[in-house]
Amino acid sequence: MPLETLPRMLAAARAGSYAVGYFESWDLPSLEAVLDAAEIERSPVIVGFGGMMVDAAWLENRGVAMLGNAALVAVERANIPAAFMFNEAQSMAQIEQALDSGYNCVLLSTDTLSADEALNTAVRLVERAHAVGVSVEAELGHLPDATDASIHGEMTDPEHAARFVAMTGVDCLAVSVGNVHIKTDGWAAIDTRRLEALHAATHVPFALHGGTSFPPDAVPHAIANGVAKMNVGTILKRVYWEALAQSIASVPPTAAPVHDLLGSRKPTDCTTAARAALTGKVRELIRLYGSSGKAQ
Repeated sequence: MPLETLPRMLAAARAGSYAVGYFESWDLPSLEAVLDAAEIERSPVIVGFGGMMVDAAWLENRGVAMLGNAALVAVERANIPAAFMFNEAQSMAQIEQALDSGYNCVLLSTDTLSADEALNTAVRLVERAHAVGVSVEAELGHLPDATDASIHGEMTDPEHAARFVAMTGVDCLAVSVGNVHIKTDGWAAIDTRRLEALHAATHVPFALHGGTSFPPDAVPHAIANGVAKMNVGTILKRVYWEALAQSIASVPPTAAPVHDLLGSRKPTDCTTAARAALTGKVRELIRLYGSSGKAQ
Protein backbone atom coordinates (compact mmCIF):
# COMPACT_ATOMS: atom_id res chain seq x y z
CA MET A 1 0.00 0.00 0.00
CA PRO A 2 1.19 3.62 -0.47
CA LEU A 3 3.37 5.16 2.20
CA GLU A 4 1.53 6.81 5.06
CA THR A 5 2.56 10.37 5.88
CA LEU A 6 4.13 11.04 9.25
CA PRO A 7 1.67 13.82 10.22
CA ARG A 8 -1.36 11.67 9.46
CA MET A 9 0.10 8.68 11.30
CA LEU A 10 1.00 10.70 14.39
CA ALA A 11 -2.34 12.53 14.41
CA ALA A 12 -4.11 9.17 14.48
CA ALA A 13 -1.84 8.03 17.31
CA ARG A 14 -2.62 11.07 19.41
CA ALA A 15 -6.33 10.75 18.75
CA GLY A 16 -6.19 7.07 19.70
CA SER A 17 -3.93 7.51 22.76
CA TYR A 18 -1.08 5.34 21.54
CA ALA A 19 2.41 5.87 20.11
CA VAL A 20 3.90 4.57 16.87
CA GLY A 21 7.33 2.96 17.01
CA TYR A 22 10.18 3.94 14.74
CA PHE A 23 12.22 0.75 14.80
CA GLU A 24 15.54 1.52 13.19
CA SER A 25 16.94 -1.01 10.71
CA TRP A 26 20.45 -1.32 9.30
CA ASP A 27 19.85 -3.55 6.26
CA LEU A 28 17.00 -5.13 4.31
CA PRO A 29 16.60 -8.28 6.46
CA SER A 30 16.25 -6.21 9.64
CA LEU A 31 13.72 -3.92 7.94
CA GLU A 32 11.72 -6.94 6.78
CA ALA A 33 11.70 -8.27 10.33
CA VAL A 34 10.21 -4.99 11.57
CA LEU A 35 7.53 -5.05 8.88
CA ASP A 36 6.73 -8.66 9.77
CA ALA A 37 6.16 -7.63 13.38
CA ALA A 38 3.88 -4.75 12.40
CA GLU A 39 1.85 -6.95 10.08
CA ILE A 40 1.40 -9.66 12.71
CA GLU A 41 0.33 -7.07 15.28
CA ARG A 42 -1.79 -5.13 12.75
CA SER A 43 0.03 -1.98 13.80
CA PRO A 44 1.07 1.17 11.96
CA VAL A 45 4.83 1.50 11.96
CA ILE A 46 7.68 3.82 11.01
CA VAL A 47 10.58 1.99 9.40
CA GLY A 48 13.86 3.25 8.07
CA PHE A 49 17.57 3.75 8.50
CA GLY A 50 19.77 6.16 10.44
CA GLY A 51 22.96 8.07 9.82
CA MET A 52 24.38 8.18 13.35
CA MET A 53 26.05 4.75 13.47
CA VAL A 54 27.02 4.30 9.82
CA ASP A 55 30.06 5.45 7.88
CA ALA A 56 29.17 8.87 6.48
CA ALA A 57 31.24 8.52 3.30
CA TRP A 58 29.49 5.25 2.40
CA LEU A 59 26.08 6.77 3.05
CA GLU A 60 26.77 9.80 0.88
CA ASN A 61 28.39 7.78 -1.89
CA ARG A 62 25.59 5.24 -2.29
CA GLY A 63 24.21 4.03 1.03
CA VAL A 64 21.26 6.40 1.47
CA ALA A 65 20.02 5.87 -2.09
CA MET A 66 20.77 2.15 -2.23
CA LEU A 67 19.00 1.36 1.04
CA GLY A 68 16.13 3.69 0.23
CA ASN A 69 15.31 2.43 -3.23
CA ALA A 70 15.60 -1.23 -2.28
CA ALA A 71 13.64 -0.94 0.97
CA LEU A 72 10.86 1.04 -0.68
CA VAL A 73 9.72 -2.11 -2.48
CA ALA A 74 9.23 -3.92 0.83
CA VAL A 75 7.59 -0.95 2.54
CA GLU A 76 5.10 -0.33 -0.26
CA ARG A 77 4.14 -4.02 -0.30
CA ALA A 78 3.34 -4.04 3.41
CA ASN A 79 -0.34 -4.37 4.26
CA ILE A 80 -0.26 -1.98 7.22
CA PRO A 81 0.27 1.82 7.25
CA ALA A 82 4.00 2.53 7.15
CA ALA A 83 6.09 5.68 6.97
CA PHE A 84 9.68 5.47 5.72
CA MET A 85 12.29 7.56 7.53
CA PHE A 86 15.90 8.58 7.17
CA ASN A 87 16.81 9.35 10.76
CA GLU A 88 19.62 11.48 12.18
CA ALA A 89 21.20 12.43 8.88
CA GLN A 90 24.65 13.84 9.51
CA SER A 91 24.71 16.27 6.59
CA MET A 92 22.51 18.02 4.07
CA ALA A 93 24.11 15.83 1.41
CA GLN A 94 22.52 12.80 3.10
CA ILE A 95 19.20 14.63 3.37
CA GLU A 96 19.25 15.50 -0.33
CA GLN A 97 19.80 11.85 -1.22
CA ALA A 98 16.97 10.83 1.09
CA LEU A 99 14.61 13.31 -0.57
CA ASP A 100 15.44 11.72 -3.94
CA SER A 101 15.29 8.08 -2.79
CA GLY A 102 11.77 7.41 -1.57
CA TYR A 103 11.94 8.29 2.14
CA ASN A 104 8.90 10.32 3.15
CA CYS A 105 10.18 11.70 6.46
CA VAL A 106 13.63 12.90 7.54
CA LEU A 107 15.54 14.21 10.54
CA LEU A 108 18.80 16.16 10.31
CA SER A 109 21.05 16.05 13.39
CA THR A 110 21.66 19.60 14.59
CA ASP A 111 23.20 18.95 18.00
CA THR A 112 26.51 20.53 16.98
CA LEU A 113 24.85 23.78 15.87
CA SER A 114 24.05 26.88 17.88
CA ALA A 115 20.40 27.60 18.65
CA ASP A 116 20.18 30.18 15.85
CA GLU A 117 21.91 27.88 13.36
CA ALA A 118 19.60 25.00 14.27
CA LEU A 119 16.55 27.22 13.83
CA ASN A 120 17.64 28.58 10.46
CA THR A 121 18.61 25.11 9.25
CA ALA A 122 15.22 23.72 10.26
CA VAL A 123 13.40 26.52 8.43
CA ARG A 124 15.32 25.80 5.22
CA LEU A 125 14.88 22.04 5.57
CA VAL A 126 11.12 22.26 6.12
CA GLU A 127 10.75 24.47 3.07
CA ARG A 128 12.85 22.11 0.93
CA ALA A 129 11.27 18.86 2.17
CA HIS A 130 7.64 20.00 2.21
CA ALA A 131 8.02 21.13 -1.40
CA VAL A 132 8.52 17.47 -2.39
CA GLY A 133 5.99 15.99 0.02
CA VAL A 134 8.44 14.84 2.70
CA SER A 135 7.76 15.41 6.40
CA VAL A 136 10.36 16.78 8.83
CA GLU A 137 11.16 15.84 12.39
CA ALA A 138 13.49 18.21 14.22
CA GLU A 139 15.37 17.83 17.48
CA LEU A 140 15.53 20.40 20.26
CA GLY A 141 17.71 19.87 23.28
CA HIS A 142 20.44 17.24 23.41
CA LEU A 143 20.34 13.67 24.67
CA PRO A 144 23.27 12.39 26.72
CA ASP A 145 25.11 9.41 25.24
CA ALA A 146 25.59 6.47 27.59
CA THR A 147 28.72 5.40 25.70
CA ASP A 148 30.46 8.80 25.87
CA ALA A 149 30.61 10.70 29.15
CA SER A 150 31.76 13.85 27.30
CA ILE A 151 28.37 14.17 25.60
CA HIS A 152 26.14 15.92 28.10
CA GLY A 153 22.40 16.23 27.87
CA GLU A 154 20.49 19.47 27.57
CA MET A 155 16.78 19.23 28.28
CA THR A 156 14.29 20.89 25.97
CA ASP A 157 12.99 24.24 27.17
CA PRO A 158 9.19 24.61 26.76
CA GLU A 159 9.22 28.27 25.73
CA HIS A 160 12.02 27.66 23.26
CA ALA A 161 10.10 24.68 21.87
CA ALA A 162 6.96 26.75 21.31
CA ARG A 163 8.92 29.42 19.40
CA PHE A 164 10.87 26.84 17.42
CA VAL A 165 7.76 24.97 16.27
CA ALA A 166 5.94 28.17 15.36
CA MET A 167 8.87 29.53 13.34
CA THR A 168 9.85 26.33 11.53
CA GLY A 169 6.61 24.47 10.86
CA VAL A 170 8.19 21.08 11.67
CA ASP A 171 5.86 18.08 11.68
CA CYS A 172 7.30 16.41 14.78
CA LEU A 173 9.67 17.48 17.54
CA ALA A 174 12.18 15.17 19.22
CA VAL A 175 12.51 16.33 22.83
CA SER A 176 15.00 15.74 25.61
CA VAL A 177 13.35 15.01 28.97
CA GLY A 178 15.87 12.67 30.56
CA ASN A 179 15.89 10.07 27.78
CA VAL A 180 19.36 8.77 26.90
CA HIS A 181 20.99 7.51 23.71
CA ILE A 182 22.41 3.95 23.70
CA LYS A 183 21.75 3.22 27.36
CA THR A 184 21.54 -0.52 28.08
CA ASP A 185 22.17 -0.71 31.84
CA GLY A 186 18.77 0.10 33.27
CA TRP A 187 16.11 2.73 32.75
CA ALA A 188 16.56 6.46 32.15
CA ALA A 189 15.20 8.96 34.69
CA ILE A 190 12.42 10.85 32.91
CA ASP A 191 11.47 14.40 33.91
CA THR A 192 7.71 14.02 33.71
CA ARG A 193 7.05 17.61 34.80
CA ARG A 194 9.13 18.94 31.91
CA LEU A 195 7.24 16.77 29.44
CA GLU A 196 3.96 18.11 30.84
CA ALA A 197 5.25 21.67 30.42
CA LEU A 198 6.30 20.98 26.83
CA HIS A 199 2.87 19.55 26.07
CA ALA A 200 1.23 22.65 27.52
CA ALA A 201 3.49 24.93 25.46
CA THR A 202 3.07 23.36 22.02
CA HIS A 203 0.83 20.70 20.54
CA VAL A 204 3.09 19.37 17.79
CA PRO A 205 3.57 15.59 18.14
CA PHE A 206 6.65 14.67 20.16
CA ALA A 207 9.20 11.96 19.46
CA LEU A 208 11.27 10.34 22.18
CA HIS A 209 14.64 8.98 21.11
CA GLY A 210 16.50 6.55 23.35
CA GLY A 211 13.65 4.07 23.46
CA THR A 212 15.91 1.20 24.55
CA SER A 213 16.14 2.63 28.09
CA PHE A 214 12.81 4.44 28.28
CA PRO A 215 11.02 3.03 31.35
CA PRO A 216 7.94 1.02 30.38
CA ASP A 217 5.88 2.39 33.27
CA ALA A 218 6.47 5.94 31.96
CA VAL A 219 5.02 5.19 28.52
CA PRO A 220 1.35 5.94 29.37
CA HIS A 221 2.27 9.32 30.87
CA ALA A 222 4.39 10.15 27.83
CA ILE A 223 1.54 9.32 25.44
CA ALA A 224 -0.88 11.42 27.51
CA ASN A 225 1.52 14.35 27.18
CA GLY A 226 2.06 14.56 23.45
CA VAL A 227 4.44 11.71 22.64
CA ALA A 228 3.26 9.98 19.47
CA LYS A 229 6.55 8.47 18.25
CA MET A 230 9.02 6.24 20.07
CA ASN A 231 12.49 5.67 18.57
CA VAL A 232 14.18 2.34 19.25
CA GLY A 233 17.50 1.14 17.88
CA THR A 234 20.14 -0.26 20.24
CA ILE A 235 18.10 -3.07 21.79
CA LEU A 236 16.98 -4.24 18.35
CA LYS A 237 20.51 -4.66 17.10
CA ARG A 238 21.52 -6.32 20.36
CA VAL A 239 18.68 -8.86 20.14
CA TYR A 240 19.51 -9.59 16.50
CA TRP A 241 23.23 -9.96 17.22
CA GLU A 242 22.76 -12.31 20.15
CA ALA A 243 20.38 -14.57 18.20
CA LEU A 244 22.70 -14.57 15.20
CA ALA A 245 25.74 -15.44 17.33
CA GLN A 246 23.85 -18.30 18.97
CA SER A 247 22.64 -19.55 15.60
CA ILE A 248 26.16 -19.57 14.14
CA ALA A 249 27.59 -21.26 17.24
CA SER A 250 25.03 -24.06 16.94
CA VAL A 251 26.09 -25.04 13.41
CA PRO A 252 27.72 -28.50 13.65
CA PRO A 253 31.02 -29.35 11.95
CA THR A 254 29.13 -31.45 9.41
CA ALA A 255 26.83 -28.60 8.51
CA ALA A 256 24.52 -28.22 5.56
CA PRO A 257 25.97 -26.61 2.42
CA VAL A 258 27.02 -23.02 2.99
CA HIS A 259 24.33 -21.80 0.60
CA ASP A 260 21.71 -23.18 3.02
CA LEU A 261 23.43 -21.57 6.00
CA LEU A 262 23.60 -18.05 4.65
CA GLY A 263 21.28 -16.16 2.33
CA SER A 264 18.86 -18.99 1.62
CA ARG A 265 15.97 -17.65 3.75
CA LYS A 266 15.36 -21.28 4.72
CA PRO A 267 15.09 -22.52 8.33
CA THR A 268 18.77 -23.56 8.03
CA ASP A 269 19.83 -19.96 7.30
CA CYS A 270 21.67 -18.58 10.34
CA THR A 271 19.98 -15.21 9.91
CA THR A 272 16.49 -16.73 10.11
CA ALA A 273 16.66 -17.03 13.89
CA ALA A 274 18.04 -13.50 14.17
CA ARG A 275 15.18 -12.06 12.14
CA ALA A 276 12.67 -14.01 14.23
CA ALA A 277 14.19 -12.67 17.46
CA LEU A 278 14.04 -9.11 16.12
CA THR A 279 10.42 -9.56 15.05
CA GLY A 280 9.56 -10.82 18.52
CA LYS A 281 11.15 -7.82 20.24
CA VAL A 282 9.40 -5.35 17.96
CA ARG A 283 6.06 -7.07 18.62
CA GLU A 284 6.68 -6.67 22.36
CA LEU A 285 7.35 -2.94 21.95
CA ILE A 286 4.37 -2.41 19.67
CA ARG A 287 2.14 -3.81 22.40
CA LEU A 288 3.84 -1.60 25.00
CA TYR A 289 3.17 1.51 22.90
CA GLY A 290 -0.48 0.55 22.43
CA SER A 291 -0.47 0.49 18.61
CA SER A 292 -1.29 -3.20 18.21
CA GLY A 293 -4.53 -3.57 16.26
CA LYS A 294 -4.56 0.10 15.21
CA ALA A 295 -3.75 -0.44 11.51
CA GLN A 296 -6.45 1.03 9.31
